[in-house]
Amino acid sequence: MAPQQYSTGHKKVAYVYSLLTGSLLPRDPPSSRCPLWMPMQLGVQRPRLPSQQWRPTGGLCYHCGSSKQLTHECPPCPGNDQAQYVIRYFRHFMAFVFAVEEINKQSKLLPNITLGFQIYDSCLMENKAIESALSILTGAVKAVPNYSCNFNSKVVAFIGHMMSSSTYSLAGLTGIYRYPQISYGAMDPIFNDRIRFPSFYRTVPNERIQYKAIIQLLQHFGWNWVGIITSDDESNYRVGRELRDEIINSGSCVEFLITVLAEDWYYKNMDIVLKSSCKVVIVYTNPARLMSILLYSSRVSGLGKVLILPATLLTFPELHELYGIEQLSGALRFSVQRGDIPGLRDFLQSADLYKYPDNIFLKYIWAVTFRCLPQNMTLFPDPYETIIPVPECEDNSDLSVLDPSIYDVNNFRFTHSVYTAVYAVAHALHDMYLHTNHKLPKTDIPRQTWQPWKVNYYLKKVHFKTPGGEEVFFDDEENSFAKFDILNYIILPNKTVREIQVGHFYSTGSQGSQILINDSAIQWNSSFTETPRSVCSESCLPGYRKAQQEGKPRCCYVCVQCTEGEISNSTDMENCLKCPEDHWPNIRRDTCIPRMIDFLSYEEPLGGGIAALAVSFSAVTVAVLVIFIKHKDTPVVRANNQNLSYTLLTSLVLCFLCSLLFIGRPLKVTCLLRQVTFGIIFTVAVSCVLSKTITVVIAFNAMKPDSKLRRWVGTRVSSYLVLLCSLGEVVICIVWLMHSPPFQDYDTQSEVGKMILQCNEGSVTIFYFALSYMGLLAFSSFSVAFLARNLPDTFNEAQYITFSMLVFCSVWVSFIPAYLSTKGKYMVAVEVFAILASSAGLLCCIFIPKCYIILMRPELNTKAHLTIKM
Repeated sequence: MAPQQYSTGHKKVAYVYSLLTGSLLPRDPPSSRCPLWMPMQLGVQRPRLPSQQWRPTGGLCYHCGSSKQLTHECPPCPGNDQAQYVIRYFRHFMAFVFAVEEINKQSKLLPNITLGFQIYDSCLMENKAIESALSILTGAVKAVPNYSCNFNSKVVAFIGHMMSSSTYSLAGLTGIYRYPQISYGAMDPIFNDRIRFPSFYRTVPNERIQYKAIIQLLQHFGWNWVGIITSDDESNYRVGRELRDEIINSGSCVEFLITVLAEDWYYKNMDIVLKSSCKVVIVYTNPARLMSILLYSSRVSGLGKVLILPATLLTFPELHELYGIEQLSGALRFSVQRGDIPGLRDFLQSADLYKYPDNIFLKYIWAVTFRCLPQNMTLFPDPYETIIPVPECEDNSDLSVLDPSIYDVNNFRFTHSVYTAVYAVAHALHDMYLHTNHKLPKTDIPRQTWQPWKVNYYLKKVHFKTPGGEEVFFDDEENSFAKFDILNYIILPNKTVREIQVGHFYSTGSQGSQILINDSAIQWNSSFTETPRSVCSESCLPGYRKAQQEGKPRCCYVCVQCTEGEISNSTDMENCLKCPEDHWPNIRRDTCIPRMIDFLSYEEPLGGGIAALAVSFSAVTVAVLVIFIKHKDTPVVRANNQNLSYTLLTSLVLCFLCSLLFIGRPLKVTCLLRQVTFGIIFTVAVSCVLSKTITVVIAFNAMKPDSKLRRWVGTRVSSYLVLLCSLGEVVICIVWLMHSPPFQDYDTQSEVGKMILQCNEGSVTIFYFALSYMGLLAFSSFSVAFLARNLPDTFNEAQYITFSMLVFCSVWVSFIPAYLSTKGKYMVAVEVFAILASSAGLLCCIFIPKCYIILMRPELNTKAHLTIKM
């Protein structure tokens, strides 16, 4: 049956076909009894009914008693809740009509073209959608694939379907002939495949963008432990698994993914949901499965979960008593963004049967709402010429009295998507005709301009603004806007449902996405006294890090305190952060604080005591030197080369004083001087001791007759010997300073929370080589003195030197393990103790006995006494 045109004459007509969601008429009785609506044009609606149309019996259907069973003989009564499906989705139907009428009234858009349409109801069934599409393409009720009865067909595009499953079936058919198909509700990512669906478009966001929205919602509330329920249809099944993978990739975890297969599912798997530890469940099912889940959970202890519903799930909150809708309390639902359609509100409220007398859907709504029909109208014409009687209306009622929760004329979401789809086709046709008229003579447009691929070409490039001011275009994957509203379900005491908008989600493509939520506006389920937490493990506080448990998801972890030197300054950190070297964690290990700087200072007892001891020993040594100078002409002073004694005493004074270079804050100058100064001065002291020992040996051997050593007796030999031995240490120190000199350094490992300032020796090898050289001189002196210990006592210092070298060597041999086993400032203290002890040993063992004779036993310090001894 050919559609009627808007007008006659020179204006051409193009037809847009729409396959609605199927909720315009009840599902029961079976789909074979669902009428196939052909075409509706400006209030002239001509229903064509299949021969198997159901025949109600026993009076008017809406007089059926509530206890009567629905059978194949009686459709759902108008008072049944399922009748509200018709009212709810009647807006989609009327928005389609409104858009076409609005476009045809415009003078700038399609000025010489009248846009016509036909609308088919798929009855929520894929096979019915395919049957309707074939009827459109073939032009016959009994569709014959690949055959057309209508040679003057002017089909330009298909609009629909809302469900992904039916859309998938239609896209495969319309894509063969390259007819553009614009869906106003199918978000399945599979339609992004431009090879399989080259002429598919949609005015709703891609499902994958909704994945991002869901993930950002979870992240906003800190929910990383969720469950997913899907239905067994192909679209929801696939989307559920894709969403699970996306959630896991984002760092969160999925406790369970359950597919609703059959009725026994509820008994086998619902316990998994109810006993799960997660508090958030994402539901990707069809409405019937959702209502079954809610019904089952209402029969037990309650669901006790926060449900997250996608925009593709169409819920019917008015069915509260039948489906246990109270379980939806506190649920969050994504919905396509609300759009503005100027004039549609008045159009919907003013629609009546006097304006559209043949609109079968409006008749049904009228009968349900007002229990009557205008004069001379019947509810359903019977194919056997039996008229169903309905009481006549006595007044002029309108649809403004309908419950806004059922017939919402203020919030247009999918309704706006239908409206936008019609305008997209109109603008594509407009662009195509502008381009065609520019190239061809102004005659009747040839039939070839109706080729569907041409409309498809211009539809890809369409870019316009709707009368409501919203910009419309399709991206590379032929998707439209990427915006969602976030709704919160609130169950009122009378068990009615309210949807409150609590947030938005915007996706700007390459620039990223953003979610905005008003937390204070959300009313959660009564099971929760505060914002629910859905985590497998509680958050790790600052100072702790997450440690993965073997065999468990990444969201199930234990909290481990950060190790020394590391902190975590926020909750749930994967790894601790290492503090800078000059900082250290506080007690809670959640922040880095400056380390306490430590070094061997004069202010502390250890440093102060060492400094006092060094000054005291140096003062004693100076006193001994003064005594020796004052008694320089006495035999005891002159007996063993007084110049060597003066040099030795002077070097000992400097040895005691050089230990002060090791105390105090290490500076660049002190680091360069202290080891070098100590090494050279100590080498001079040891060289003097060695020279004194050799002098003793030469002196006694020179007294023998015909001894060749007499020419070596004197001060010159001892001076050369001291100079030669000291020169070796000087060379070592010069090489040290040139190759790898000591430098300022700090030690953060020796003591917890402290940074010890110290001098790094630079080349450790040269440092130990310098010590070894001094040790070699000391060992040589000890050996010579030990061999000369039995010479006459009066002129012999060998015994004192032997003992002093024994003390010296013992100190420095014990120094090495002590030095290596200590750290920080105590290592410096060990070296200073070794310097003071070895220097004091030389002073006490060599010079104290002589001072005793000089001061306490002057009678022994005479030449006569020395002669008697000889």
